Amino acid sequence: MNSILNAIVDNKRREIEARAMLGIYDKALSHATKSVYTPVSMSRSITDNEVGIIAEFKRRSPSRGDIHPGAVADEIVKGYTKSGAAACSILTDTVYFGGALSDLALARKSTSLPLLRKEFIVDSCQIFEARLYGADAILLIASILSFNDIVKFTDTAHQLGMEVLLELHDMDELDRFNPEVDMVGINNRNLSTFVTDTDVSLQMASALTDDIVKVAESGLSSIAEIHRLRDVGYRGFLIGETFMKHQHPGKALKDFINATE
Repeated sequence: MNSILNAIVDNKRREIEARAMLGIYDKALSHATKSVYTPVSMSRSITDNEVGIIAEFKRRSPSRGDIHPGAVADEIVKGYTKSGAAACSILTDTVYFGGALSDLALARKSTSLPLLRKEFIVDSCQIFEARLYGADAILLIASILSFNDIVKFTDTAHQLGMEVLLELHDMDELDRFNPEVDMVGINNRNLSTFVTDTDVSLQMASALTDDIVKVAESGLSSIAEIHRLRDVGYRGFLIGETFMKHQHPGKALKDFINATE
């Protein structure tokens, strides 16, 4: 892992240890399966949607700094919902992305769309927490997990009624592909340089069978890119900064979708 990703994961493990010591995860473990909310299928929502955009809520990123400081999750997600998103991604990391679990909770109250908890998941307790706060799916990042972790975390998510988006970055990570996951995301961002290149998704498409729900992630900013990726089998497109950099992200999404028609 590169130095930034190492720092994020190290900090995440410290957060988990601190929250465990405070007994915060005990609540998640005991209440997750009692939630009145029943998760819905994110993969089905993507494939049933004409465009398949997973609109992301995030305030900042390590590579870009502040993108939309002060953004309110329920307001943004309502706008995404009205504008035709297939699903929403909610970043819950606080230190590096300015997010919080409260953003996921607010988003859950404001939409019936499936929600992805976008987080650096390294422990099962985070999966129970995702369920408690209203997520329909979780992100598993292959570069920070072993194959056994991915299998175990996928099973936990499925037992809780949630789906899994497994994120890959290059061909070297194909050995961590678990056929039980519901979606596979190809991240176009190089984790060493943080440069994005949508050709990564194009190159990886042939390595994944047609029955896999493929999601292209990061660096998507033009209609031409969406069309090119759809032509090689992608059905989901996770887009955040392209919308969040605008004052009204929902309107930016609507304009983007209208331009694809």
